[in-house]
Amino acid sequence: MRKYLRTGAPLILAATLVTTGCSIGSKDVSTKMDEPQVNYVEDTDEIELDEAGTVDEVSDENSQEEDNEQATESAETVQRELYLLDANGLVVPQTLTLPKQEGVLKQSLEYLVADGPVAELLPSGFQAVLPAGTSVTVNLNEEDKTAVADFSTEFEEYEPAKEQQILQAITWTLTQFDSVDKVQIRINGYDQEVMPHNKTPIGDGVSRSDGINLESNQVVDLVNSEEVVLYFMGHQGDSRYYVPVTRRVEAGEDALTTAVNELIDGPSIGTPLVSGIQSKANLLADPEVKDGTLTLDFNEHILESSENMAVSQDVLNMLVLTLTEQNGVDKVSIEVNGEASVLNQEGEPAEPVSRPKQVNDHSL
Repeated sequence: MRKYLRTGAPLILAATLVTTGCSIGSKDVSTKMDEPQVNYVEDTDEIELDEAGTVDEVSDENSQEEDNEQATESAETVQRELYLLDANGLVVPQTLTLPKQEGVLKQSLEYLVADGPVAELLPSGFQAVLPAGTSVTVNLNEEDKTAVADFSTEFEEYEPAKEQQILQAITWTLTQFDSVDKVQIRINGYDQEVMPHNKTPIGDGVSRSDGINLESNQVVDLVNSEEVVLYFMGHQGDSRYYVPVTRRVEAGEDALTTAVNELIDGPSIGTPLVSGIQSKANLLADPEVKDGTLTLDFNEHILESSENMAVSQDVLNMLVLTLTEQNGVDKVSIEVNGEASVLNQEGEPAEPVSRPKQVNDHSL
């Protein structure tokens, strides 16, 4: 069931994640790949402009101009999470820098249109999901937090095989905003209860609970099962990125334990995804959540190196991304054999890591 990605060099667990390289397969053949960017936000972090400016009095004129340009660019741009298609047809979040403007819901969907404004921003190997020439308006029902996306008839020109991916990309792009819980689709002002080609259900709206990158090779009782979102690793050329996958699991088990065990089990056979978690890794105690912080106690196989209590970057990222999808979990803390002795890069006990604000960050 699993494919295993072993990182080339161990990393000490840190509250702030740092980029690394990795190798796939044998030691004889290795490919250096850029670490997927994840913007983690600590409770104490603040991003603001100093009213007095950030340029020292002795800075030269060129430095002053550069700082002014950076401040202006920051004030005029914003980072948005767009769900695009990778070369394997998977729906993947990519964080890009967009111009700051009103109508953020409409703008986000416009950046999903092929040959549109996203064309020059696309990461290598990725493509926009909506047919070229598609226009859209978006209205928000604030009472039930439903975004109604009304597309032009060009929307119907998509490839039928990509229908579910298109609906997922629209839904997950719009629901990144706290004001949106679900999405309704219209074409030329007419409500759509199903998608035009393969009749994928829309009903009164689609939400994140309907899943993303649904695994189709599992035979599970739908009545006695539930869905869990897991994050594994995808790669394209020299880049790596995190991919959300929806898997059906048996109902009734503790959701947090199930999510961890499914991560350990790894991605499904036949997918291009990989994992960095060793198959011998196990939880030694039930996960505990206190004040939004989830504590996980693993055996030593969660470590990349037992000598310095090091956990790989990829393992930490996948755990945090997956487990903060669960209600009530804001941060994740790792213990090994009941000891909170995992260290950060400064050699001090690692602080709990919070939910990333953006995933796969390509913002400038």
